[in-house]
Amino acid sequence: MNNPTTSQARPTLSEELRHLLAMLLAHDTTSRESNLALIESIRDYLDQQGIPSELIFNPERTKANLYARLGPAGDGGVMLSGHTDVVPVDGQSWSYPPFQLTEDEGRCYGRGSADMKGFIACVLEAVPRFQQSALTMPLHLAFSYDEEVGCLGVPGLIDHIQSSPDHPAMCIIGEPTSMQPVYGHKGKVGMRCKVKGHACHSAYAPEGVNAIEYAARLIGKLTDLAEPLKQQQDRRFDPPYSTLQTGKIQGGVALNIVPEACQFDFEMRYLPDTDVNATLDKLKDFAASTLQPAMQTVHPDAGIHFEMLASYPPLLTDPQSRFAQWLSEWSGSHDFTTVAFGTEGGLFDQAGVATLVCGPGSMDQGHKPDEFVTIGQLGRCCDMLENLRNWMVSH
Repeated sequence: MNNPTTSQARPTLSEELRHLLAMLLAHDTTSRESNLALIESIRDYLDQQGIPSELIFNPERTKANLYARLGPAGDGGVMLSGHTDVVPVDGQSWSYPPFQLTEDEGRCYGRGSADMKGFIACVLEAVPRFQQSALTMPLHLAFSYDEEVGCLGVPGLIDHIQSSPDHPAMCIIGEPTSMQPVYGHKGKVGMRCKVKGHACHSAYAPEGVNAIEYAARLIGKLTDLAEPLKQQQDRRFDPPYSTLQTGKIQGGVALNIVPEACQFDFEMRYLPDTDVNATLDKLKDFAASTLQPAMQTVHPDAGIHFEMLASYPPLLTDPQSRFAQWLSEWSGSHDFTTVAFGTEGGLFDQAGVATLVCGPGSMDQGHKPDEFVTIGQLGRCCDMLENLRNWMVSH
């Protein structure tokens, strides 16, 4: 007699969804690489369905966003959005080929399977059914580049949408949330600080300007500035306050040379309604009024320079809105939450498109070796899209 606990059939992928996910994973779209081969594959697939699409290139024309619309003309409707780039696999120990679909024990392995090619595959698999339906409103598709390195691609996509005659009213971003609806996340500013000192032999250290030591004082100031941020808390987020941290530093060439240059990268992840510039201005003022004059008394060319690396706003959508209630019904989950990671959602929201986040897989697997999404999660995403299609026909 079969043991009922072990004889249950595992969920399976449809052949079309397997084919699409395998196609997406086979493209190495690490952010440092071009995504054009993947974008062209999506464009060709949409062409086969009779759906024209538009590419919005970066200035170098090495990467592109893709935008498409199906259904009736006019404003309104729903946009399904995802980024096509993935994080590197460098230095990670993988048991499975990272740029190839591997199915094992109900899981689909591959870089980007959770974050977020699994969602894009589900969307593409559903496109023919949307195309064949009598939709009462348009369905928009928006696939971007360079989200992982600071949401760099989506502003051009938003400009394109805003200049088009038809504008979506709502957006679902399919980041991995285990199919739990998400209404908010913090904003982020990433910056680089370059400290220019003056080199000399370390035996005559007072005659030089030690760039590393001045960078260390700035990093210490960042640590000090992080403390008062803990006083403003919002328990909807984890951690419930804005944070500052230094993530990268480099400088110096030899122990017996006073270092002429040092640079470090830092970020602030901030709550909605936080004045991020108030904190950053304190750091810049400390550099300009306290450190730089001291540096230039030794050498006039010494100085401190800040540059922006990446920036995106927070997202905070009303979880009691009609859109949120509809997403609850489509996804089959009424438990709204926030996430610690950022998305392109704040940028869409600023552009006037109400935005929520809901997609298959978990960020517990994202960015890690042997990244995977379960077949069950992909099935729930397909169910959500089918519920959305039915709603867009009957609403």
